[in-house]
Amino acid sequence: MDDYEAADGVDRMRDGRSECVRVRRSLMAAGLVLVLGTGGVACASGEEERPDFVGAGEVCGGLFAGPLAEMVEKVTEEKVFFWRDAKGMERTVAALKEGYESGRPWASGGDVCELVPKGGRLGDDGEIGYSIYAPQDVEDDRVPDGSELYTMGVQSSVGRGGAALYFECVSPQLDGSDKTPMRIRGGFGRGHSDAPDTREYRNMNMKILHAVTLKLVKELECENNGGLPKTPVLTPKQPLRQ
Repeated sequence: MDDYEAADGVDRMRDGRSECVRVRRSLMAAGLVLVLGTGGVACASGEEERPDFVGAGEVCGGLFAGPLAEMVEKVTEEKVFFWRDAKGMERTVAALKEGYESGRPWASGGDVCELVPKGGRLGDDGEIGYSIYAPQDVEDDRVPDGSELYTMGVQSSVGRGGAALYFECVSPQLDGSDKTPMRIRGGFGRGHSDAPDTREYRNMNMKILHAVTLKLVKELECENNGGLPKTPVLTPKQPLRQ
């Protein structure tokens, strides 16, 4: 996923259909889809049948519905993705709360959405997810080579492969956050893509992450949107590192 990993190297939470998706991909690669049919394939007895594939505007319960869907298609160079459920946000919010309540300086969170392209190879997947970062993670301006800092949030950066956004959340859902805010890191990784590395595409990476992050802060009831603007600020902080 190039330089951007949504979960920042920590354990990532995946919904119960992840293994089902892998099985389906393997079967299709082996040509067994003709035997199973082209409709939804149930992976467990009693599971409600769902479509195997959906567009960018429908994946993960419509997380990217509207103008975001076109951006996702552009940066991933994909238009059809494996169906994913809409519970990624709920699971991620619960994981972040649990991590905050633990009192640890950092904690794993979860993937709000995995973008698994139809016909993609292992490692092609994109994703967007959140975790709790440690204070020292934003004490300097180091970013991966080829990436650059933006001015939004506590810290933010973009690169060819995605974007990262650090912010703090004070919420009535989080006891003590008025004194010690929850530190949240969001990450968007577009997966394997040959889309151009231009300012337009870098900005789209950040726009996608920012839009989903506003949905997260709404679920958490973060005061003042976690300090994030309603419209993304796409201003580079310093010259691009080569």
